[in-house]
Amino acid sequence: MKKRLTLAMLLFIALFANAQMVDPIQSSAQLKTNNSAEGEIIFSLKIDKGWHVYSTNLGASGPIEASIHVNKMDGVEKVGKLMARGNEISKMDNLFNMKLRYFENNAQFVQKVKFTKPKYNLDVYLEFGACNDATCMPPQEVSFKKSGTAPKFDAKAATSQEEKKVATEEQETSLSTTDTTQVLPQDSVKEAAVDSSATAVGTDLWQPVIQELQAQDGRSEKNSSIWYLFIMGFAGGLLALFTPCVWPIIPMTVSFFLKRNKDRAKGMRDAITYGLAIIVIFLSLGLIVTALSDPHKLNELATSAVFNIFFFLLLVVFALSFFGWFELRLPESWGNKMDSKASSTTGLLSIFLMAFTLVLVSFSCTAPIVGFLLVQTATSGNWIGPAIGMFGFALALALPFTLFALFPSWLKQAPKSGSWMNIIKVTLGFIELAFALKFLSVADLAYGWHILDREVFLSLWIVIFGMMGLYLIGKLKFQSDMIGGQDKPMPVACIMLGMISLAFTVYMVPGLWGAPVKAVSAFAPPINTQDFNLNQKEVHPAYTNYEEGMAAAKAQGKPAFVDFTGFGCVNCRKMEAAVWTDPSVAEILTKDYVLISLFVDDKTPLKEQIEVIDNGKKRTLRTIGDKWSYLQSNKFGANTQPFYVPLDNNGKPLAGSYSYKEDVSAYLDFLHKGLEQYQKQD
Repeated sequence: MKKRLTLAMLLFIALFANAQMVDPIQSSAQLKTNNSAEGEIIFSLKIDKGWHVYSTNLGASGPIEASIHVNKMDGVEKVGKLMARGNEISKMDNLFNMKLRYFENNAQFVQKVKFTKPKYNLDVYLEFGACNDATCMPPQEVSFKKSGTAPKFDAKAATSQEEKKVATEEQETSLSTTDTTQVLPQDSVKEAAVDSSATAVGTDLWQPVIQELQAQDGRSEKNSSIWYLFIMGFAGGLLALFTPCVWPIIPMTVSFFLKRNKDRAKGMRDAITYGLAIIVIFLSLGLIVTALSDPHKLNELATSAVFNIFFFLLLVVFALSFFGWFELRLPESWGNKMDSKASSTTGLLSIFLMAFTLVLVSFSCTAPIVGFLLVQTATSGNWIGPAIGMFGFALALALPFTLFALFPSWLKQAPKSGSWMNIIKVTLGFIELAFALKFLSVADLAYGWHILDREVFLSLWIVIFGMMGLYLIGKLKFQSDMIGGQDKPMPVACIMLGMISLAFTVYMVPGLWGAPVKAVSAFAPPINTQDFNLNQKEVHPAYTNYEEGMAAAKAQGKPAFVDFTGFGCVNCRKMEAAVWTDPSVAEILTKDYVLISLFVDDKTPLKEQIEVIDNGKKRTLRTIGDKWSYLQSNKFGANTQPFYVPLDNNGKPLAGSYSYKEDVSAYLDFLHKGLEQYQKQD
C-alpha cells in the first residue's frame, strides 16, 4: 500500500513539473544483407500512445514526411525509393486539403541498397515528422553509420556509381551558385539569410530560461487546474442537493440521528459521521476511476473519437432522464437490502450503511451529475481529476447534513420540497445536452465527418439555450411540470435566469456569420470548419528570424512574441485559424507585440553546419529549421509545436508559455499578462 501511495505521489509531482521536453518515439536502425549483393537499411520506430508518425511521399504542401538523407555512401547505392511498412492509416485533412498517411504504435521505413565495392561506408539518416492531437515535434532524425566488407558486390554497378558520383559533384557545384529560395516563402528565406551562422547561437538572447519559464507555467496551470476541478465538483454537489431525490431526505435523516440518541451531542456526532461517510463513498468512486486508468490513458480520452462518442451518448441519456422521458434506477432490492442491513447493525458500520443507502436511493438524480463530472474530469488531461472532482461533489452533498445537525433550528427555515426541484432537473438536462455536443464535435473533427461544423454546432446551442430560456420563463412545459394539473407561474429567480439564457442565445447568433463569440470558443469547433465566414482576418509574422525580430522589438520598445511553428504543423494551423483570426487577438499580435514565427522545419541550409549537445544528445544543425528547433529546446526546454512565449528585450519570458488550446479568452489572458509584465519593467 505504501509503495502504491509513493508511486502516486511521484506521478503527481511529475504531472505538475510542467516539463515541456517530450520523447515519444524510440528508434533503432540496422542493415540486413542476407549474404547477398543487396541489402536493406531498416529504421524501426516505436511510437507512444496518442502519437503518430507521417508516412513517405506526402508532398511539399503537407506535414513532414519520412525521407532518407545521405551524408556519405561509398561502395553502396540506393535501389528504389524509401518504403514504409506497418499499419498505415489514411485520413482526409481539411487544413492541408489532402489525404494524410501516418502510423501509430509501430512503423518501419526501409531503403533497399546494392553493394558496388568490396568495402563499403554508410552514413545516412531518416528524417520524419511526429504529432499528437495537441502538438507536433520538429523534424526528427534516426542516424545510421556503418562500414565493413560487403558479403557480395555488383561489379557492373561500381562503374555506374562512379559515373553518377562525377555527375552529382558537377550538379552540386552548379546548384551552389544558383538561387534555391523558391521552396520557401520569400520573407523566410530573405531573413534567414541575414544571419544563419553559428555565431548567433552563443549570444545572450540564446541563454536558457527554462527554470523561469517552468516557474511561471507552474503558477498559471498547476493551481488553477486543481481548483477548477474542485469547484466544478462542488457546484455539481450543490446542484444535486436541490433535486427531488436528495433534498427531502436531509430533514428526515438529521431528525433521525437527533431523535435516536438521547444525548444531543452524540446525535450531532453521528450526523457528522454520516456526512463524512458520504464523502468517503463518492471520493472512493473518484479514486477507483483514477486507479483503473493511468495518466496517459486518461489524457487520451480528451481526443479519442471512440470515447468521445460514448460520452456524447451517455450525456444525451442523462439529459433525457432529467427531462422526464424515463428514470434511471438501480434495482429496488439493492436499496432494501442496504436499508435492512443498516437497521440491524450499530455503531459506525450502521452509519456508513445508511450513507450508502442514500447513494443508492438518490441514484436517479445524482447519477447524471456524477457521470457528467467524471466525464469532464477524466477528459481534463489531469489524471487525479476524478478524485478531486468527486471530493468537491461529496463535500457539497454532505455539508447540509452536518450543518443541519449542528444547527437544528435551520431545518425550519429551509425551503420545502416542491416543483422548484423539478425545474432544476430539467434545466440540468438542457445543460448536459449542450455539453454532450462538445464530445460529438471532437469525434466529428477526428473522423472528418463534417456533420457538426461550427455553424451547425452554434445552431444547436442556439436552439438548446433558447428553449431553456423559454422553459425558465414559463413558455415551455414538460410533462413532469404538469403533475396534478398544476400550472403556476415561474418564480422570479427562474425568470431572471431565463432572460440570461435568452440573451446568451442572441449573443451566439452572429457566430453563424463568423463572429468570434469568445464565450463559446472553448466548446465550439474551430472557425475554419465554418462554410460561411465573413471574418477572414489573417495574421502574418513580422519576422521569421529570431535575432532580427528581437532587435526590431527592442528598437520599437515592444515585447517580442515568439511562435515556434512548422510549415507542416497541423495543430499550428488550427491555432492560427481558430484563435489568431479573432479580431482582438489579431490586433494585439500585430500592434502590441513584434510577432516572430520560427519554422522548425525550414529546410534552408545553414552556411556552416553546427555540432551541439541538445537534451543530452549530440546533434548536427544543418538547416535554419534545425537552428530554431535547437533554440526552442536549449533556451526554453521545449520541443513541441505550437509553442508560444512572450519575451522582453533581453530574451526573458514574461508570462510563461502557451501550447495548443483553441480557447480565445485564455489566449487573450496570456497575451495581456505578457504586456502587463513588460510595462512593469519600464
